[in-house]
Amino acid sequence: MTSQNLRSEMALLTTEAFRAELAEIDRLPTLDIARLMNGEDTEVPRAVAGRLPQIAAAIDAVAERMARGGRLVYAGAGTAGRLGVLDASECPPTFNTDPAQVVGLIAGGPTALVTSVEGAEDSKELARQDLDALKLSPADTVVGVSASGRTPYALGAVEHARAVGALTIGLACNEDSALAAAAEHGIEVVVGPELLTGSTRLKAGTAQKLVLNMLSTITMIRLGKTYGNLMVDVRASNDKLRARSRRIVSLATGADDEEIEKALTECGGEVKNAILALLAGVDGPTAARLLEESGGHLRAALAHTAG
Repeated sequence: MTSQNLRSEMALLTTEAFRAELAEIDRLPTLDIARLMNGEDTEVPRAVAGRLPQIAAAIDAVAERMARGGRLVYAGAGTAGRLGVLDASECPPTFNTDPAQVVGLIAGGPTALVTSVEGAEDSKELARQDLDALKLSPADTVVGVSASGRTPYALGAVEHARAVGALTIGLACNEDSALAAAAEHGIEVVVGPELLTGSTRLKAGTAQKLVLNMLSTITMIRLGKTYGNLMVDVRASNDKLRARSRRIVSLATGADDEEIEKALTECGGEVKNAILALLAGVDGPTAARLLEESGGHLRAALAHTAG
C-alpha cells in the first residue's frame, strides 16, 4: 500500500479523525485541558457498555476452551500489544495461573514493550511465526487487539489462529473493521476521535484495557478462580500478598488468626485449600483432593462435602 493510499484509508477511521474544535487546545489553561480530557474519558465506559453482549459471548467461549486446557493469547502492536502483555502478566499473581496459560504477544517482541520496533506491526508473517513458536492448537484462543482494526500483526494473528482452528476474538475501536470481520467474535468499541488526533493510547487504549480486564477476570471467575468476589487463587509471593491471603481466608471463613495460620500451613499456603479445610472441616490433603475432583471450583467442592 502506498503512503498516499494509507493516508486516505486512515482518514476514514474514527480513531484518526481530526477535531477542529480542539485546534486551539494548546492555548488553554492546564485545568481546562484536564477537564476536557476527563470529560472525554467518561465516554469510554458507555461505549464498552454498548458491546457487553458481544463481550459476554466471547468470554463464555474462552472459558469453555480454557476449562479443557486451552490457552488465552493476546496479540497486538504498540499500545494494544502492551496492554495485552500487561493483562497476561497480571494473571499468575492474581489467579495463580501458569505463566503459559495466558500469554501476551507484542509485535517486535519484548523490546517493543519499552521502545518502538519499526515495521513490526506491519507484518502478518511475524504474527504467524510468534504463534507457531507457541505451538498454537485448536484448544487455544487468540485475541487480536488493534485500535484501528486494521493492524497487520493483529489481523495476521487472528487469520492464522482461525486457520489452525483456535477460537478467535477481534477487539477494535472502529466500526466495520477488518479485524472484527476476520474473527469469530468481533468486539468493536467505538469511543470516537481522540483528544490528540490519532493518539489511540488515550480513549481507545482505555477501552481496550477495560475489555481485556473483563475477558481475563470474568473468564477466571467462570473457571472457579474466585469464591464470591474473593481472589482465592491468589499467589502469595510477597508480604502484601501474604497479608491479603490471610485476609481472604478470614473473610471467607470467619476463622481466627490461629486457625487461619494452621490451615494455611497445612495447605502449603494455598488459600482456596485452606478455606475448604476450614469450612468443610477436612485436612489439607483431603481439601486438595476434593478441589481436584471439582475442577478447582471451591463451591462445587463445598457442595460435595455437604452432601
